[in-house]
Amino acid sequence: MNFSLTRSVLFPFVSVLSALVLLASCKEASQNSTEEHPYTNALINETSPYLLQHAHNPVDWRPWSQAALDEAKEKKKLVLVSIGYSSCHWCHVMEEETFANDSIAKIMNENFINIKVDREERPDVDQIYMTAVQLMQGNGGWPLNVITLPNGKPLYGGTYHTKEQWGQVLTEISKLYNEDPAKAEEYSDMVAEGIQEVNLISPATDFENLTQEALTESLTNWKPNWDTVWGGEKSMEKFMLPVNLDFLLDYALLTDDSEVLQQVELSLDKMAMGGIYDHVAGGFYRYSTDTEWKVPHFEKMLYDNGQMLSLYAKAYKVFRKERYKDIVQGTIRFLEREMKSPDGAYYAALDAQSEGKEGKFYVWNEAELKEVLTTDFEVFSAYYNIQKANAWEDDTYVLHSTVADSQFITDHGLSAAQLSALKATWHEKLLQARDKRIRPRTDDKILISWNALVINGYVDAYEALGTEAYLETAKNILKSLKTNGYYNGELGHSYKEDSKHIPAFLEDYSLLANAALNLYSVSLNPDYLKLAEDLTKTAQEKFKDPASGMYRYNQGNELIAQIIKTDDGVLPSPNAIMAQNLLLLGHIYYDKEAMKKAKTMLSSMVPVTKENPYSYAKWNSLLLQSTYPFYEVAIVGKDAKSLLAAMSNQYVPNTLLVGSSVESELALFEGRYTDEGTFIYVCRDHTCKLPVKTVNEAIALFGGNKKRTPTNTPRF
Repeated sequence: MNFSLTRSVLFPFVSVLSALVLLASCKEASQNSTEEHPYTNALINETSPYLLQHAHNPVDWRPWSQAALDEAKEKKKLVLVSIGYSSCHWCHVMEEETFANDSIAKIMNENFINIKVDREERPDVDQIYMTAVQLMQGNGGWPLNVITLPNGKPLYGGTYHTKEQWGQVLTEISKLYNEDPAKAEEYSDMVAEGIQEVNLISPATDFENLTQEALTESLTNWKPNWDTVWGGEKSMEKFMLPVNLDFLLDYALLTDDSEVLQQVELSLDKMAMGGIYDHVAGGFYRYSTDTEWKVPHFEKMLYDNGQMLSLYAKAYKVFRKERYKDIVQGTIRFLEREMKSPDGAYYAALDAQSEGKEGKFYVWNEAELKEVLTTDFEVFSAYYNIQKANAWEDDTYVLHSTVADSQFITDHGLSAAQLSALKATWHEKLLQARDKRIRPRTDDKILISWNALVINGYVDAYEALGTEAYLETAKNILKSLKTNGYYNGELGHSYKEDSKHIPAFLEDYSLLANAALNLYSVSLNPDYLKLAEDLTKTAQEKFKDPASGMYRYNQGNELIAQIIKTDDGVLPSPNAIMAQNLLLLGHIYYDKEAMKKAKTMLSSMVPVTKENPYSYAKWNSLLLQSTYPFYEVAIVGKDAKSLLAAMSNQYVPNTLLVGSSVESELALFEGRYTDEGTFIYVCRDHTCKLPVKTVNEAIALFGGNKKRTPTNTPRF
């Protein structure tokens, strides 16, 4: 694909209008009320908290629907598609300043069919028009505002606009459309072709590029972009992107690369100490607005916390740092206290602002801290940097630490136990004080794909810490999703009371199948394996794209271009997850066709993984599993569950761990059950070594894998 060429062709047309756009956006929920409102539009009938926030705008908003698009064609009107989500700060600002303005609404209603989209409900619509804006502007964010022809092809796109900017954009685009429709159509065709070009994938014909050298080249291209002082990437704002660190950790252990391992540990430490983590209540915010992870953008997203839970649980197994264990437990406490629905699944997000101000619920001024902590304030202020030089807006503070606990203990004459007890006391007092404040809004819809990530987080936490309640929670989440997320046998994308059915996307099928596989691995329950297999087969049928060898993002064809989502974003690539599921199912069932399919998909992506590893880490994880020794570990016998738990508490990359406490015809277990004891079979390429009875004996059979341990950090 020639992305740069497409942009160079499109750019001259939008350069003047681009100058109008203020580059402030949410980068990558209210309910019906008895209060009287002067305006009410069609969004009042929706259940999305984001759409309901706009239900009383003077703008004649409609939800995304074929009827709205058909009306635009019938009346030959331009379509205005405005996309955001409930916890997006700048979405709120534009709603209050611009969409609530009568004069702006008059222009919009007279000249446009106006459609509001919750990007979390319709990620396919968001993906299409985000691609368009990236082609036209070079970047994107939310709110995402796109003006299209009646056929849905984009004519203009941008992010946040002030009221004055938006009025000028509306006037200029309407004028262009009315005075020179041919030019408008020519331009929109070009944008639509550019979107389609971005989604073109050339299917692979062989596996010659599946090599360890490809991974080496990928890392060589990536390392210069690392921030080796504060961790993460070199950028003015920092996103956590756990899928990247997950891959890098595996790579470091498999290749014995100390430089990569050091960068991973540095990033984990800095994020855990920084303001990106909520030290009072647990859980992670959306991203950091600075290079030091100090001041976050205060929205809390379920998908971030599910993935960070997995990452720190895995990191704890490798590094055995108490801080990582605290992060796992703190994040779980946050999820259960603030995000859990009565039916056992988890809500989508918490808003960044309350009482009209971003971060107000989370930050503290010095007087508040002194009142709550009394005699503890001096030590607390030293630990969390409560000094004038570190103040944020209005002399408030975002809690963060800059000194390792071991150093702080030495500097202040404390023991580790004393510091731990102090922090627990501080956090409890501050949490009680915070709970008296007006809370941010909760986006209370349940998203299947995001909850699947949380299932994985709880499974990984169970493996790392051995807390049985975590495994039970993971099971209950899946039970809730199965009970509420299926409509007449069809998986949905999201649900809440009275919500409309939105058919599931590829990310829902692939991530839920992956979660079911992980649950099967730790629980020994073959029902989870059957669910993973069924979801994968259904996804293959609903989303297959023979031309690319990949899988389409959505089920229908009503959008202006086909979406083949291969890169990672805030979620790992759904195609990469599909390929990983196929590879794992192939190993479990000895299904060569499934493994071939996975490697065919991977082979198509190797050129871009080398060129842009930052955006394709999940594919590189699959490349690790395909080019380095991959082991199947089958534990068979009456004590399989206890041995499985002991084995999973260790961390050995490139390992599929399964077990059975009863006789089974599954390929990995067939003929191996005996009443004489429980045995561990370590296999590679469907060839198994002699069975052993202890975890240490099994780990010894991995040969070179044993050395993949951080320096001075015992794992086994």
